[in-house]
Amino acid sequence: MAGTPEGRAVVVATRSLGADVIEADLRMDDPPALSFRAGQWVSVPLAPKTVRVYSMASTPRSTSVVTLCADVAPAGPGSRWFRGLVPGAEVSFKGPLGGFVVDRADPRRPFFVAEEVGIVPIRSMLLDLHETGFEGDATLVYWARDRDWLIYDDDFLDLARRAPRFSYCPVVGGTVSDAVTRLVPDVNGLVAYVAGGAATINAAREVLMARGLDRKSVKWEKFYG
Repeated sequence: MAGTPEGRAVVVATRSLGADVIEADLRMDDPPALSFRAGQWVSVPLAPKTVRVYSMASTPRSTSVVTLCADVAPAGPGSRWFRGLVPGAEVSFKGPLGGFVVDRADPRRPFFVAEEVGIVPIRSMLLDLHETGFEGDATLVYWARDRDWLIYDDDFLDLARRAPRFSYCPVVGGTVSDAVTRLVPDVNGLVAYVAGGAATINAAREVLMARGLDRKSVKWEKFYG
């Protein structure tokens, strides 16, 4: 990541979104505002050879305070660091980074698939689309092992009420493959954005490609596995 911009921020608030998911609001210090695209992430050095990356849950409309969100269940170095964040803590980072972003010039209708904490960049994408006047069709399939892991469920229920052409499909249990198969009878004019574990990405991609979607039309961001 040579040449990647570096920055510094201060934690101003943290929130628990469930037993193992935490949000942290960071006020930018240097630079005073972070310009990024919805779906991008920052890289945080925890030790000389230990780096973790965290996607922005907030949208690019908020540049002075950025929200990160993490699954801390793995209990590794990144989980321990994120659990330890408190107001006033300083955070050094590199970024923004990542190409898992929506191309606003693409005329195809976006179809989003998220597994649990993989929803973080997709939340930023969807809220940014609708904050900036997007009026096209869009669908979100949000899979979780149980309802407690639908961490941004209320946000998408609210968005579905405000944006009649946005379809929100929370799925608890079952399989991602079954949900995508049921909800995508036709892939013509579709571009997909999938985020979560490797198994979920592969399952969604296989279903969409079996329907006839070109492999390059499935964009993805892997969180684990």
